[in-house]
Amino acid sequence: MKEAMFFEKLGNNRVKCHLCRHHCVIDDGKRGICRVRENHGGTLYSLVYRKLASENIDPIEKKPLFHFYPGSSAFSVATVGCNFRCLNCQNYEISQLPKDHDRITGRDVAPEQIVDDAVNHHCTSIAYTYTEPTIFFEYAYEIAKIAARKAIKNIFVTNGYITREALATIKPYLHAVNVDLKSFSEERYKRLCGARLDQVLDCIRSYKEMGIWIEITTLIIPEINDTEPELKRIAGFIREVGPEIPWHVSRFYPRYRLIEKPPTLIDTLRMAREIGLATGLRYVYEGNVPGEGGENTYCYQCKKILIRRYGYQIVENNIIHSRCPACDAVIDGIGM
Repeated sequence: MKEAMFFEKLGNNRVKCHLCRHHCVIDDGKRGICRVRENHGGTLYSLVYRKLASENIDPIEKKPLFHFYPGSSAFSVATVGCNFRCLNCQNYEISQLPKDHDRITGRDVAPEQIVDDAVNHHCTSIAYTYTEPTIFFEYAYEIAKIAARKAIKNIFVTNGYITREALATIKPYLHAVNVDLKSFSEERYKRLCGARLDQVLDCIRSYKEMGIWIEITTLIIPEINDTEPELKRIAGFIREVGPEIPWHVSRFYPRYRLIEKPPTLIDTLRMAREIGLATGLRYVYEGNVPGEGGENTYCYQCKKILIRRYGYQIVENNIIHSRCPACDAVIDGIGM
């Protein structure tokens, strides 16, 4: 165990956690909503520090990040646990393990070893992903500091519930983020994953204000968030934060506790992409449907195809020094 960051003592051995926006008040001997932060005698501890549950080398496009060093590799890591309880979680075997089975597992791997592995595998970045990186903040923070010293970039793939205080702490070492924006309804957000929409929106604004490159993903689930009015509200919010922010609208497949819903129709993804572009977003992508054409990057000014993709693979890249070769428009992103 490692003493946690971002908590206050309340007296009577109770603590209040300020790592994520749940702000859990935790009695002695109890854990927060994430189930991986535990109060021992009035001190909060992380139960997943140096407990690596998953590691892989992924294309950066899998995060998905299409405007952050496209074509590069990310060394992806995770511990068990999550501060959400999404009914459709695709990695529930590790994210929900502490909640569903009261188990915390993982190999003891030092932060230095994670960075060495990333370097040895020629990865441009380390992605904290699969589960929610906020809940293993202490581990991610130590890894990120070491990685930054070796010119390795750091990426969060996140549900967008970190507090401003915690985000400001890791900001010097965090270079990009993909945030899941799951719905634009407070009621559905609470029902689907046990969180508040307004807090996610504020977190997205925080990433933007702090200058961290941001891309947003919305998994479109039939009969939950697939209506035209809701998609217009999501697109409008993103446009307000920044028209250069890429929006990934991804296909849902039945998973975990949401198996009664059918896969998303490709026509629905196409509608979402058209809504995003019509709203004024420069880049909108269709995810989980390789070969359908919605994965390609186009110049927002002259509409020339710049990056042609098939799934996570780049087939063709025509961008020259972050500019469109046809009209010289600057293409938003980092390492383009």
